[in-house]
Amino acid sequence: MAATVTRYVTRNPNILSGEPIIASTRIPVRAIVGLWRLGTPPEEIPTQYPQMTLAQVFDALGFYLDNQDEVNGYIERNHIPEQLVHPAVRQALKME
Repeated sequence: MAATVTRYVTRNPNILSGEPIIASTRIPVRAIVGLWRLGTPPEEIPTQYPQMTLAQVFDALGFYLDNQDEVNGYIERNHIPEQLVHPAVRQALKME
């Protein structure tokens, strides 16, 4: 059922409705991209997801760079509206 997209990125219709994920995990590519966009160096992302290797991180970022419109769409659809973010979180993220 799972379709391999790259060496470490796959799609499974039973996991996140087929959104690109890291193979053998439920971690979506958009999660890796989100950390990277926040300024987390790729080498530090496995500290957030210890089940991932650095090779998986770089493969996910490479997939993103080749498929930005698609992944950005997933990011946008999963974006939490600012008014729903708890005030303490907004302050910590300096959204106010």
